[in-house]
Amino acid sequence: MSAEELEREVDLLIRRVAHWEAPRWAAGAGTGDVSRAEVMHALVQRVADRAAGAEGEPHRRVPRLQNDLVLPDQLRVLAADLIAADPPPQVLAAVAADVVETRRVL
Repeated sequence: MSAEELEREVDLLIRRVAHWEAPRWAAGAGTGDVSRAEVMHALVQRVADRAAGAEGEPHRRVPRLQNDLVLPDQLRVLAADLIAADPPPQVLAAVAADVVETRRVL
């Protein structure tokens, strides 16, 4: 998997959700008692963890901000951080699979 392919998957997800307002983020994601915002934040955290691993840094908790409207921006920034760390293709593929699954759930 290339960085460009991962960027494409991230862009597809962001285009799907960037216009959502707070009620839509608060709605259930169809995966139980979890909101769409919680599903997206979990993805953001996984991307951050992979970026930290690729940089040889410890994992850090991504803050869960009160405004869910920033979740697409958080994903975009952390995906860019991951790509900048130049991880192996299998890491990019794993993150892309996470993004695709999140898009399916949302």
